[in-house]
Amino acid sequence: MANRERPAGDVDYEQHGAGYARVRRPDPRIAARVHAALGDARTVVNVGAGAGSYEPADRYVLAVEPSAAMRAQRPAGAAPALDATAEHLPFDDAAFDAAMATVTVHQWRDVEQGLRELRRVSRGPVVLLTFDAVALQDFWLAEYLPHVFAAELTRFPSIDRLVACLGEGSAHVRVDPVAVPWDCVDGFGEAFYGRPEELLRPEVRRATSGIALADADAARRGLDRLARDLASGAWDERHGHLRGLPERVGALRLVVADA
Repeated sequence: MANRERPAGDVDYEQHGAGYARVRRPDPRIAARVHAALGDARTVVNVGAGAGSYEPADRYVLAVEPSAAMRAQRPAGAAPALDATAEHLPFDDAAFDAAMATVTVHQWRDVEQGLRELRRVSRGPVVLLTFDAVALQDFWLAEYLPHVFAAELTRFPSIDRLVACLGEGSAHVRVDPVAVPWDCVDGFGEAFYGRPEELLRPEVRRATSGIALADADAARRGLDRLARDLASGAWDERHGHLRGLPERVGALRLVVADA
């Protein structure tokens, strides 16, 4: 399919997706949590798959990703990827043993419809990796980019909303916090809780959709203030204890709906 007239979500990854796969690599410890939640599923659909992060290599996976730029970054040997959206999955009912969607539901135009589609095409569990936007407000970066974090409250569907939709039809849904290791290789914002200098790298900022969507001048002012606080030691006075913290439980959540 040719490029869409407008993006499938709120971020235009044809414009902002360059280099995404280099920064947003799957962290093996987080991947282990996702793969365990898939249970014994042998066939998996990965919706909003991006460049393929967190897809299991030991099962049959079919990916769905509407951005050509993101599909082009999938590594050699990755699962085949179809150009489609979460809201309109081109599969029969119960076509897969399980469905997964990692850090993508906030991009969907119709979250409820997308989740119903995941439930429809999966005869087993539906596994989401997402962020609790309320818990995200406690991350120290909100001091520097308050406008970004305020916007995330409206971008990310609430955990209660996800649970309610996935639980339709009496499915059991559980929500588990996911600890982020200090040396996490997946470059989302909270991954750098103890490595603040990394957030000053342009490639890291480009791979963070909340910053990409923000007013550029406001984001620059906030990050300039972070740079000054790092140089003066002010950041370490307030948050330096995080540099030695092996892992941190922040806003990352694993939401799993049983069959």
